[in-house]
Amino acid sequence: MKNDLTLSSSTLALEMGSSPQTAWRRLLAQEGEGYISRVVTNEGQRVRITERGALRLKAEYEDYQRIFEGLQEVRIRGRVVSGLGEGEYYISREGYRRQFSEKIGFDPSPGTLNLKLDEPFGLDESDPKSIRIEGFEDEGRTFGACRCRPVGIEGIKGAIVRPDRTSYPASLLELIAPVNLRKALGLADGDEVELVLR
Repeated sequence: MKNDLTLSSSTLALEMGSSPQTAWRRLLAQEGEGYISRVVTNEGQRVRITERGALRLKAEYEDYQRIFEGLQEVRIRGRVVSGLGEGEYYISREGYRRQFSEKIGFDPSPGTLNLKLDEPFGLDESDPKSIRIEGFEDEGRTFGACRCRPVGIEGIKGAIVRPDRTSYPASLLELIAPVNLRKALGLADGDEVELVLR
């Protein structure tokens, strides 16, 4: 997970019990999905798991925990950080508000609460509990689609929001809720918050 691995297709084929051609095709497919990066060297190829690949593995690991260990809920912790101050503008757009209300079950308070995690958190179409919010046009401007994931935030119903196009790293979460979370929970930058994935 943390280092490159020098790997030949024939070595991978032995591990997989397949032909070197099948192993090579598997590597190409994983690279095409963005799960690994490869650099060809004289010794073979150096392979690294990307952030996207690590997030996918973590999601599978959590699925296995639920299946084999009876894990009922996943909890994640993060620290409150200030954002760019744009959340209120976007969350207040009627095209988003209507969909949040219909698909997540609440009308969000303007703005978002930002949490910085120690590890990245994946939220994409592979998460069966993620909810798609479609993009739209308003006042001659295009607003992009996003994904949401329902969560509990210190007993308050909320959701993680991740725009399809964002400059934020996967270790930074934006949260919405029917109340202003900073005020309702008395939060300041640096405070730790625990989320329960629903």
